[in-house]
Amino acid sequence: MNKETYTKAQEAYNGGNMGEALELFTACLQDAVEVPAEGEMGLLYHRIGNCLMKLRDYTEAIHAYTQAASDSAYEAIGQVNYNLGSAYAALRDYENAVKHFEIAVSDRNYDTPYKAYIGMGKANLKLGNSAEAGSAFRSAALDEANPNPANSLLNLGICFMALGRPADAVQSYESALQFYMDAETKNKLYANLGQAYTAAGQMEKAVNAFEMALADKTYFLNDAASVDYQTAVGAVAQGTAVIEPVDGETTGTDMSGLDITADGSPIYSQTDMEAVADDPRYYQDHYEVNDNYASGGERFFNASDEELEEWSRGVMKQDRKRRNVGLKALVALFVVLLLAAAAGVLAYTQGYGYPSQQTIAKALFADKNAAAHDSFAPEIDSTTVQTMLDPVVTDANVQIDEVERSMNTSVVYATASTPEGGQVHYRVSMARDGLGWKLTNVELYFPSSQE
Repeated sequence: MNKETYTKAQEAYNGGNMGEALELFTACLQDAVEVPAEGEMGLLYHRIGNCLMKLRDYTEAIHAYTQAASDSAYEAIGQVNYNLGSAYAALRDYENAVKHFEIAVSDRNYDTPYKAYIGMGKANLKLGNSAEAGSAFRSAALDEANPNPANSLLNLGICFMALGRPADAVQSYESALQFYMDAETKNKLYANLGQAYTAAGQMEKAVNAFEMALADKTYFLNDAASVDYQTAVGAVAQGTAVIEPVDGETTGTDMSGLDITADGSPIYSQTDMEAVADDPRYYQDHYEVNDNYASGGERFFNASDEELEEWSRGVMKQDRKRRNVGLKALVALFVVLLLAAAAGVLAYTQGYGYPSQQTIAKALFADKNAAAHDSFAPEIDSTTVQTMLDPVVTDANVQIDEVERSMNTSVVYATASTPEGGQVHYRVSMARDGLGWKLTNVELYFPSSQE
């Protein structure tokens, strides 16, 4: 192989000049004087495929990668098949995509199998194979090389919801919370967790999850999530913290209820097809396909309503399309809004609101200085506030023991742990402030002295 031409091709590739790089890599391949040896043929076809991917010529990229894979002396078979799977996915040929992702993970020399598992999961979802998709996302989450297992766990939870298994979805979402993620993704995760709790009948936990999604006031629930939120609030307001799900009637069988937009985008956005610079080990180059779950661009789960129904139920609902869906949906929406409004009024009179008493109390013990400025009723002067806060122990994991609610006032009983391992009990009083609450008193509480 002509090393000088190859070096120039690589420089053009690294500089983003894909047309020139493609021309030079092809020249290396066709050099009649310095003929590429076995192994070098696979390398050049691999590079040519990467250039074509960047130029969005996926069909020709498949041809190039296929030639690379046919070179038995070329060692990067896992990377080549991962790229082949992604090229087929870009052309919406998901069956071939799955096949090549499976070949990629079977290559013991492939050092980032989590990428192929993620691609396999997405392609299987497009095929309506929710169980197979879940298995792939689980493998991606367990891969120690995966720098972002939270997104794989989030996708696994979505698969469980599609399979009508909200309790398993809850476990996946809760596991994802152990990992770092940006605020937007965390808010979406809490919203999906709230819907999974609702589907599993855990209404009080659902309310808390939804309130966590809304806590920083930058995130808004979609219509389906809002209905689930109001349903959970209404159930808790009536004293029902837990509802035993009826087999086959959980909302987990309807994936359209998840807090995910639906605009019909393809499995990968065009920007996901960008290639990265060469690895120092010349045969290890591969382009990157980002998860992109929480990005502002096109997302994998931005699918049409028909596709969402296919994923969740396994078949297209052709009979539903033949009915007058628009009129029925409008009537159903009107009924849901009336029920939601009624539930909201009931919840207000029963002492529920946003943010909740638990949220206010936890914020107090997490950062009492911030609470001094933002959480107390305006009629309480700063000297009194400081006096109340002096005995407060900072504890980000304060335990909420009990909440006594009424329409206009509430009392929260909490137990905070000291750095030395002791426990201090508090009574936190609150007054209604619009939909939410303001602190009016914080005092030590001695439950052992109570009747």
